[in-house]
Amino acid sequence: MVKVAILGFGTVGSGVADVLTTNAEEITRSTGSQIGIKYILKRNQFPDCPYTALMTRDFSDIENDPEVSIVAEVIGGVTAAYDYTKRSLMAGKHVVTSNKELVATHGVELMSLAQVKGVKYLFEAAVGGVYPSSAP
Repeated sequence: MVKVAILGFGTVGSGVADVLTTNAEEITRSTGSQIGIKYILKRNQFPDCPYTALMTRDFSDIENDPEVSIVAEVIGGVTAAYDYTKRSLMAGKHVVTSNKELVATHGVELMSLAQVKGVKYLFEAAVGGVYPSSAP
């Protein structure tokens, strides 16, 4: 099983968790691997949330867990997102982001680091976010 950590649990992070959970069987069929969420990094806990048991406030839980191979960074902004992304790549974890600002500011550096560490830094979700939802 491929273990994933989600950094952030706002609109995008909760959507990623829901998609991975709701579409688990389809994802397994199309990829040939089961994908499961191991951690969700969130500053505030949500006691009524169905993912409460997966939540952590300590990024080192994710960074130091050899089972986590993919990190979905959906925090937004640059400061914490850059630190966590760089640390994830340094720990040999693949990173997927939707963070346009992070990619614009540090994308070249992070892609180079990923290449050196032999992992992927994927940012397709950060591209095209300003396209109109329908043509005029």
